[in-house]
This record gives sequence, C-alpha cells and structure tokens, in this order.
Amino acid sequence: METPAALKNASLILLILCFLWIPLLTCSERYEHTVGDPKSMRERYDNWVAQHGRIYKNREERERRYDIYRYNVRFIDRINSKNLSFKLTDNRFADMTNREFRHTYLGFRTIWHPKTNFSYDKNMSVPTSVDWRKKGAVTPVKDQGECESCWAFCAVAAVESINAIKTGRLISLSEQELIDCDFDSSNQGCNRGYMEKAFSFIKKIGGLTSESNYPYKGFRGTCDKTKENNHAVTISGYERVPANDERSLQAAVAKQPVSVAIDGAGKAFQFYSKGIFTGPCGKQLNHAVTAVGYGEDGGKKYWLMKNSWSTGWGESGYARMGRDSADKNGICGLAMGASYPL
Repeated sequence: METPAALKNASLILLILCFLWIPLLTCSERYEHTVGDPKSMRERYDNWVAQHGRIYKNREERERRYDIYRYNVRFIDRINSKNLSFKLTDNRFADMTNREFRHTYLGFRTIWHPKTNFSYDKNMSVPTSVDWRKKGAVTPVKDQGECESCWAFCAVAAVESINAIKTGRLISLSEQELIDCDFDSSNQGCNRGYMEKAFSFIKKIGGLTSESNYPYKGFRGTCDKTKENNHAVTISGYERVPANDERSLQAAVAKQPVSVAIDGAGKAFQFYSKGIFTGPCGKQLNHAVTAVGYGEDGGKKYWLMKNSWSTGWGESGYARMGRDSADKNGICGLAMGASYPL
C-alpha cells in the first residue's frame, strides 16, 4: 500500500526539479549566445595578445591566461549589455584575475589622519565646470607599472598642479624620490602609502625634485641624497577636505587639483573604458587618483579623475566618476579621504 504513495512522491519531486532545471538551462544557453562561440573568443584573445605584446613562459600559462581572459570578457560584455552610463573594455588587465590586479596596481594605505584647516568655503560660488588640463596645470598621464605606488603619483600630480597654478611653470616631478626616500612605517615604496605623509615629507625636506633629475624605475631603490636635495618645487603643507562632503570637494577642485582616495579594486573599475562611472564598487579605500576637474554630460554630473595606469586605461588615462551621489561617501568612497598641497 505504501509503494504507490512513494512513487507518487518521487514523481512530484522529479516534476519540481524539471521546472527548476529548464529555466536555468535556457538562461545558460542565452548567456553562452551573448558571449559568442569558442572560435571567435579564441580569435579575440589572440588579437588581444598581439595588441598588448604578451609573452607567456609556456603553452600551459597561455591557456591559463586564456581562461581568465574569457571569464573577464564575459563579465565585460554582460555589463556593457546593460546600457549603463559607462562602458568597459578588455584592456591590458584582461588576462589578470581581480585578485592579481588588486595586489599589483593599487597602493593606497588607509591610516587615521588628524583634522586640518580647510581654506575653501563650500558655499562660495564655483564654475559649473572645471578642467585644469585646459589651463595648462596638469602633466601627461603617467604609468605606475607593477608597483603599488599610486599614493606617490597622486601626491606628485597635485603638487605639480599647485606649482603650475602659483608660478605658471608646469614641471613633471619625481615619484621615484618619494618611493626611495619617503620610506617608513607609513609609506613603503611599492608596498603602499598615503598622500598626506608624502606632502609632509616634501615640506620637511624643503621640496621635491623633477622627474628628469630622478626618473621613475617602478621599484624601490636606495635614496639618492644628491638628487633629493635638488629641489624643483616647494610646498608649505597640506589640508584635508572635510570628509563625506562633495560640495566641499567641489570648492577645493575649483581652486586646484586634489588628491582623492577611492576604492579602485572592483572589476568594473579594472576594465573601465569610457563614460561616467557609477559602480558597482565598495568603500574600502585602496587606490589614489587626482581630481583635476568636474562637469556635466547629458544631465549627469561627474568628477574628472587622473589615474596612473597609463593612457591605455579609461579615457586616455582619465576616468569620469559620478558626482553628487546620494551616498554621502561618494561613488567608490571618493568623498571620504581627499587632500591637497599648499
């Protein structure tokens, strides 16, 4: 008498599983269709390898990197299919896992900062748009390479700009000096650091030398005291922008480029190509960029951020990031930790 009941229950379970399985299969088939067939994916990868000059140690490594590339491209194509305000692309980071990327190309160290004065009035009238590049106050985009030194590039960019604003002379300055010479428990060369410490160091030793005098190597070496003492610019200190206040940040950027800490670890930011970036991203500050302006495009407000991942990333090395976010921390935490040299 129990056998028919058991069969009936088994049939019911099988029917439920079928209903659950069929939609998943259909979804999977749709997804595979959107990323193309294996042959076209392989061709896309081969072209990418040639474009970026990749040389792998053996066939196994090349295949492993292909698997990572294919996974990343599926993510890129999926995000791009959503018609957001920004686009992604298979840039030079496309054969890296997000973990590898995070441990190679970021570099901001989150440390408690004392409060400082803030010289700018957030209620003052400011231009509707600012682009310090057009005013001759921003050097060309640089490349930190495989060194977690974004903190040095971000600090140097801000110092280059305030010097140009004050003196009319735009001089490319040395990140390598900071990496080699500003080394202690806070700033550790290619193992992360933070901008305020760099500003304090520059003030303490009396200035910063030029890039031509102390060129970038992409790794930490011994501090060259002779070059270090050949100052090209000086600063008198730094100030912090009040945290979680994009209006105050705008007041500062209207007067000079500002060093900004962000969460740059997300996959979407890793593959950012163009448009106004709005996430997804977190708020774990781990990267540093320089706000060199702001504006509006198609009714969407944005910050203009100079990055240090070469001109091959983003909009020729820059990112436009959403401005006046409903989140007080800003997109990717950009309003949480900003500062500028004096």
